[in-house]
Amino acid sequence: MKRISLVVLATIVLSACVSKKKYMALEHENGEVKSALAKTQFEKEELETKFAKIEARVEAYNAKINALTDENDVKMETVGDVAVISNETKKHMRTTLTKVDPNKLKQATTLKDSMNLAVAYNLQKSLDTSTLNEDEDIAIDIDETVVMISISDKMLFDTASYRVSSKANNILQKLANVINSEPSIEVMVEGHTDARSINTAKIADNWDLSVLRATSVVRALQNKYNVAPEKLIASGRSSYSPVAGNDTKEDRSKNRRTRIVILPNINKFFALMASNEQ
Repeated sequence: MKRISLVVLATIVLSACVSKKKYMALEHENGEVKSALAKTQFEKEELETKFAKIEARVEAYNAKINALTDENDVKMETVGDVAVISNETKKHMRTTLTKVDPNKLKQATTLKDSMNLAVAYNLQKSLDTSTLNEDEDIAIDIDETVVMISISDKMLFDTASYRVSSKANNILQKLANVINSEPSIEVMVEGHTDARSINTAKIADNWDLSVLRATSVVRALQNKYNVAPEKLIASGRSSYSPVAGNDTKEDRSKNRRTRIVILPNINKFFALMASNEQ
């Protein structure tokens, strides 16, 4: 009887040991599965976060593209070597061209020609040259979207002087009105002399005289006519950019001039003109 009891007891103990080993193995396996599942979940969440960031970047990029192409219509186009204009500017330009002399419009064979015509029309309208006496003392030309106003020195200065005289008030006031009315415009004032040499206690040479005259005009536009100084550029060309010879009194008079170069930002300029007409 004792021998049978010992056998039964041994069997029970062995069975318990086997069950515990299986249980521990299953526990270990369960832990590994949970660990793998947690790792997979973390990786999934990490991928979802990265994907969400990529989606956000794509949406932001698409929004920019839509804003450029649909709302603002600012696809840019190069016009020769003169300017880069947007589609919106081209629309404004076409509107302006409907008001241009048809005979002049027929001569515009390229986009560059059309742009020059449109800029010329708008600037001349703003400048209101109808009250200016365009003779040998004032010459207005437009080339490559730039308006150039050449003013004889006798309308601005006394002989051999660089100080602006009172007789310049009328023309400078008109120029200031145009400059102040158009935020898109910048202005370069160029001083020009004839080829005769000059040397005084205050003026070293023609370079000096041309720069001093340009600076005097710039100061007058800023201080007397309230033109923003950041829109102004002063430069001197001495006698090295003549419009005539230097052998006669008449030709030398033509060379002694101040040239006002008006430089519009094409896109801003047409946008401004369009807003003014609404």
